[in-house]
Amino acid sequence: MAVTASRIASAPALDVERVRRDFPILERSVNGRPLVYLDSAASAQRPLPVLRAVEYYETHTHANVHRGVHALSQAATEAYEGARERVRRFINAQSTREIIFVRGTTEGINLVAQAYARPRLGPGDEILITGLEHHANIVPWQMVRDQTGCTLKVAPINRRGEVELDRFLSLLSPRTRVVAIAHVSNALGTILPVKRMIDAAHAHGAVVLVDGAQAIPHSSVDVRALGCDFYAFSGHKLYGPTGIGVLYGREELLATMPPWQGGGDMIRTVSFEETTYNELPWKFEAGTPNISGVVGLAAAMDYVESLGLEAIAAHEQRLLEHATRELERIPGIEIIGTAPHKAAVLSFTMQGVHPHDLGTILDAEGVAVRTGHHCAMPVMTFFDIPATARASFGCYSTEAEVASLAAALRKAREVFT
Repeated sequence: MAVTASRIASAPALDVERVRRDFPILERSVNGRPLVYLDSAASAQRPLPVLRAVEYYETHTHANVHRGVHALSQAATEAYEGARERVRRFINAQSTREIIFVRGTTEGINLVAQAYARPRLGPGDEILITGLEHHANIVPWQMVRDQTGCTLKVAPINRRGEVELDRFLSLLSPRTRVVAIAHVSNALGTILPVKRMIDAAHAHGAVVLVDGAQAIPHSSVDVRALGCDFYAFSGHKLYGPTGIGVLYGREELLATMPPWQGGGDMIRTVSFEETTYNELPWKFEAGTPNISGVVGLAAAMDYVESLGLEAIAAHEQRLLEHATRELERIPGIEIIGTAPHKAAVLSFTMQGVHPHDLGTILDAEGVAVRTGHHCAMPVMTFFDIPATARASFGCYSTEAEVASLAAALRKAREVFT
């Protein structure tokens, strides 16, 4: 997944000014200044094709899916299931039966934890995660540990913000039943060597879940090439709506898992004596789904593929390298996470200034960055800091915005020194 210098040079150019015209929110001002949106890792903005797709569904097609013979219900069902096929193609899954719509990455991970891990694990079994994980890939496994008596192990990281691969490999054993790893660190941008980690885990008989929330917007993801057993991601990182996400799972595993939630649409028959469950994928989709979110997610996938994922990745990598050089020139700035292979995330601190205060000054200049622990408190603890400021880039980010960030940081330094 890492974008090399040769791939940057050979990737098709992205017409960023044209791209920006697709995002009407970028035209607004904040505190009397043009908005500089550098918080795409938290939630990317939505382009007009996504907004229009959702609007068209809501104004022309809305009805509940799978439950009606009338024209609107059939049209909604066709859009919903058509989006499932769109997702399948986007990540190269083998079948639409492997595509489960969920609220986001967090729900997808919890589904695997409760429907796959909890019924199978017990004392003596082990779950292995890394020190880079988002809380959503820590807490569900702690819950399984507490429910089953299994052991949760953590592969450590180094000062560059990389997983210590040798330590990860040494922690694998025949007792390892589940490995859950980020594809890209949300706090630091580190790209993990997930293919190697997956292959090693499989060699020990473990099942692997990949948290792909931060990877899916930045490069092509092929779940069959990766060989992962589960892959979870969220629509709102991928220029799509909030409240929608995807859990990919290998069909052989999903077929053996009990439903996680009960209710409408996940059933085949119900009596007071027993219930029989629906087929995949609907067995895991209880209740009325986020239909408009699914429609918007499919439109977002169409959009990024129309721009070219390789072109987006190369553009973001150029910006990351440029921004890194610019921030390194500012006295008092320390970049947290200096792995050689990173996605479009730049996490940093300023000496003597709390990141929340720094974010407030930047906001006054119209620059939107994320400040805090980024739902990765163990990462902050490792670096012995309370929080960082995090600038993150998307397909619409520009060098001029990097310059605005640098200027705002220099102003903040003047205010606090």
